[in-house]
Amino acid sequence: MLTVDFDRLGVGPQTKAIDIGAGQGRHSFEMFRRGADVIAFDQSESDMADVGEMFDAMMAEGHVPADAKARAEVGDALRLPYADNSFDVVLMSEILEHIPGDEAAMAEMVRILKPGGVAAVTVPRYWPEKVCWALSDEYHEVEGGHVRIYKASELADKLTRAGLEVTGTDHSHALHAPYWWLKCAVGVENNDNVLVKGYHQLLVWDMMSKPWLTRVGEQALNPFIGKSVALYLRKPAESGTP
Repeated sequence: MLTVDFDRLGVGPQTKAIDIGAGQGRHSFEMFRRGADVIAFDQSESDMADVGEMFDAMMAEGHVPADAKARAEVGDALRLPYADNSFDVVLMSEILEHIPGDEAAMAEMVRILKPGGVAAVTVPRYWPEKVCWALSDEYHEVEGGHVRIYKASELADKLTRAGLEVTGTDHSHALHAPYWWLKCAVGVENNDNVLVKGYHQLLVWDMMSKPWLTRVGEQALNPFIGKSVALYLRKPAESGTP
C-alpha cells in the first residue's frame, strides 16, 4: 500500500534515494524495484533488520534490476549521518506527526537533498485525523504516538520556510479512514470486534486483488476523505546549477 506516487518523483535506475522513517519498508521496496540506489532509514533496529533481509530476498529472487542497490540503516532523523546535498530523492512518509521537533527534521531533510532534487512528505490528513483523536485518546496518547495534527497549509508553510518549493498535493487511502474511525470507536486494540475484523478483511482483499470497482471508488473518494495528504516538493537549484 503506497502513499507516494513515485512516477511524480521520477524514481528510476541510478536515482539516489532515502526513505526517512522507513518503518517496515513499503516505500523503500518500491524504490528498489524501480532500480534506485536506496537507503531505508529508521530508529528501529528490529524494523531495519527485517527490511535488510527483505532487500536481500528481493535481490536473490531477481525482483530488482541488477544494478539496483539498497541497504537499511539505523539512526535519528534529527541527526542524519549523511553529507549535505547527497540525495536526488528524499521521502518522509507518516513520520513528522510523531516528532516533537518536526522543523529540525525538515531542516535535516533539506540539508541532505541535492539542489534541484525532489521530495515527498506525507502525514495524516487534518479532518480524518481530528475524528480519530475525538473518538479515542488511546489512538494518539501512546509512546511514539502522534503529537500533532497538521493542516496541509501549515505543513506546506513549514516546508517552504525550510527551503523547499511545493510542486503538488495529493490525497490517498480513503478506504482506510472509516476503518480507523471504527477502531477508535470500539477500542484501538479491540481487533476481535466483528466490524473491525470484517472491514480489515475487506481492506486486505482490496490490496491483494485490486478490483476495478474499489480502485475507481477510492480515487473518487480520496479528495474528500483520503486519510493521508502528500506534498511533493523541490529544492531550488543553486545559482548556476541546471
